[in-house]
Amino acid sequence: MKNHYRLINPEEEFHGYRQRLRIAGIGATLLFLVLLGRFFWLQVLEYERYQSLAENNRIALVPAVPSRGSILDRNGAALAHNFSSHTLEITPSKTGGLDETLAGLADIVRIEPGDLKRFRRLLAESKNFESLPIRAHLTEEEVARFAVNRFRFPGVEIRARQFRQYPFGESFSHVVGYIGRINQKDVDALSEDGLLANYKGTDHIGKMGVEKSYERWLHGKTGIEKVEIESSGRPVRILSRTPPMAGHAIYLHLDSQLQQVAEKVLGDYRGAIVALDPANGGVLALVSRPGFDPNLFVDGIDPVNWNLLNNSPDHPMINRALRGAYPPGSTIKPFMALAGLELGYRKPGDTIVDPGFYSLPGSSHRFRDWKKDGHGLVDLKKSIVVSCDTYYYQLAQQMGIRNMHDYLARFGFGRKTGVDLDGEMAGVLPSPEWKRKRFKQPWWPGETVIAGIGQGYSLATPMQLAVATMILANNGTVYKPQLIRAWRDPATGKVSMAAPEVMDQVQMRPDYLEIIRQAMVDVTRPGGTAAASAAGAPYAIAGKTGTAQVIGIKQNERYDEHRIAARHRDHALFVAFAPAEAPRIVVAVMVENGGSGSGTAAPMARKVMDYWLLGKLPEALRAEEVEAIEAEMAESDDLEAAPETPAPLPHSEMSDAPD
Repeated sequence: MKNHYRLINPEEEFHGYRQRLRIAGIGATLLFLVLLGRFFWLQVLEYERYQSLAENNRIALVPAVPSRGSILDRNGAALAHNFSSHTLEITPSKTGGLDETLAGLADIVRIEPGDLKRFRRLLAESKNFESLPIRAHLTEEEVARFAVNRFRFPGVEIRARQFRQYPFGESFSHVVGYIGRINQKDVDALSEDGLLANYKGTDHIGKMGVEKSYERWLHGKTGIEKVEIESSGRPVRILSRTPPMAGHAIYLHLDSQLQQVAEKVLGDYRGAIVALDPANGGVLALVSRPGFDPNLFVDGIDPVNWNLLNNSPDHPMINRALRGAYPPGSTIKPFMALAGLELGYRKPGDTIVDPGFYSLPGSSHRFRDWKKDGHGLVDLKKSIVVSCDTYYYQLAQQMGIRNMHDYLARFGFGRKTGVDLDGEMAGVLPSPEWKRKRFKQPWWPGETVIAGIGQGYSLATPMQLAVATMILANNGTVYKPQLIRAWRDPATGKVSMAAPEVMDQVQMRPDYLEIIRQAMVDVTRPGGTAAASAAGAPYAIAGKTGTAQVIGIKQNERYDEHRIAARHRDHALFVAFAPAEAPRIVVAVMVENGGSGSGTAAPMARKVMDYWLLGKLPEALRAEEVEAIEAEMAESDDLEAAPETPAPLPHSEMSDAPD
C-alpha cells in the first residue's frame, strides 16, 4: 500500500486565516454600525417621543372632580347638597382575580347581596379599567380593618367621595330631581356638546328636574393633578395641581315651607299643585303626588325599588304638574267669557235662559248642565259665578272652534309654557286641522259645544292653567314661569339675580277684564261655587272651580260617584289668585278623581294661600312641626354638624256634579 502525504504550506494557511478575520471584522463593523444607527435613531431622532413616553410613565394626570353646587330655596334652605363619605372601590383590570378579590373583601368589610348586584351592573356598563364602588358609606372601623389588609388586595382602594343628599326626600322629587350614574347615552350627549373632557373622573350627572336642567351650572369645572408615580403605579408626590372649580349654588323661587304645605294638603290624592308669583313668574311651589325619594338614586337604585316605582299604577315618576294633561273643565270659562266679550259675541248684560240643557239647532241631542233644572236667567257674570254649562255650550257654538282656538291660544293653551324644567307637555288646544292630522276625521259641531266647557279633546297641564290665570291677574302680562331666582359664583362669591322674562302681552279691554276678575271674586263669595272654601278669608280671592269628566255618561243617566270605580271619578280643579285687588300668589290645583272642584280642590288652594299670605299652617303640618322641634331638642347632643351650605340670599266639564 502506498502512503500519501500532504505538505502544509504556511503561507497559504496564513492567508486563509487573514481572509476569515477580515470577513469577521467587516461583519462585526456592520453590526456595530447597525447598533450605532439604532442608538442614533432612538436617542437623537426619536428623543422627544421617547422622552414624552417615559415622562408619561412617570407622571399620571389625575382629574380632580369638582364639588357639585347646592340647590337651595329662596330662603337658603338646602334642597340638594353634598356630604363626604368613604367608599370602597375596585379597578377590575388591576386585580389578580375579581371573584377572589370580592370573596376576600367580604371577610373584612360587610358587603350585602344588593351591593354585589349593583357592582355587577356597573361592571357590565363600564370599562374594566374604571374604578367602581362596591360599598359606600364605610364606617371608621371598616376603614381601619381594610387599611391593615390593604396589601392583600391590589386594585382596591378606599376613597373619600362626595355624595348627593336630598334632605326633604319626596317633597321636592319632581322639581329638584336627582343625579344618577353616567351611562353611554350621557357620554354620547356630552361628547356631542364638547363637554366630555370636563367630566373626567365624574361618575354622576343630573337625570331629572333642576339637577338636569342646570347641570352645566351645578357640575363645575374639573381640575387636574400631575402625580409622579412609581413603576408599580403608586403615587410618590404631586408635581402640580390645577384646582377644580365648584359648581354654582342655585337659589330657586321655591319656598320649602309652602311646598310642604301644598304637599300636605294634597294628602293621599294623586294630583298636582302649582303656585306662581304674579310679579315675576317665579315658581313658589310645584308639587306632584305621588312622588319618590330621590336619595334612592344617588348610589344606584336597587331593582326592587325601581320595579316598585316603575310598575306602580300611580306612576310616581311622572311630574303631573308638567306632564299631566287633563281636561281643564270649567276653569276655561273665564277665558271663554272674555273671548265672547272681546270678539263681540256677548255684551256684559246679555242673558240666556238655562233650562238645564242645550241642543244644537235641528238636533234632539241634549248637552246637559250640571244643574238638572238649570239656572234660569243667566248673564255673563252669573255664568262664571254659578258655572253655568248651558251658557258656554251656546257661546261655543256661536263663536266656532277656530275663534275659540285662536283666542285661547293667547293665554298659552296648546303650547309649552317654557318653564325651566325638562319634559313639559304642550297639552291640546283642539282645532279642525289638529283633528284631521291626529285622527284623519272631520270636526263635528257637537265637539265645539263640549270644548266650550273644557271637555272633549281639550287638555291642559296644571302649569298651563297657572300661567293662564297669572295672565288675568297681571292684566295681560305673560311671564315665563321660572324656577331659578339667583346663583352664587363659586370663584367670586357674587350673587346674581335672574331677571324675570316677559314673553308676551295679551291685549284686553280693561273694562272687560275687570268684569271677568270681579266675577271670579264672586265665585268665592256667597252664591258662588267656591263660597264655602273661601269663607272667613281676610283677603279677597278670585277663583274658578272646575270638574273634568273622566268617562262618558249616557244621556239619560245621572252621575253618581259611588257607583263608579275610584279611578273613573271626575277630576277636581281650581284656579285662583289673591289678594284679588293686588295679587301676590296664583294657584292651580288638579286632583285626579277628586270629585268636584268646589269640594276638593278649592279648599286645598285656600290652605296654600293662607300660608303664603297669612303664615298660617294647616293643623296637620303644625302638629308635625311641633313634634320635629321636640325631637330635635331631645337629640341635639347626638347630632352631627350639618353639611355646609351657602348663606341665604340678601334682601335685595260635561258633568252632573257641580264645580
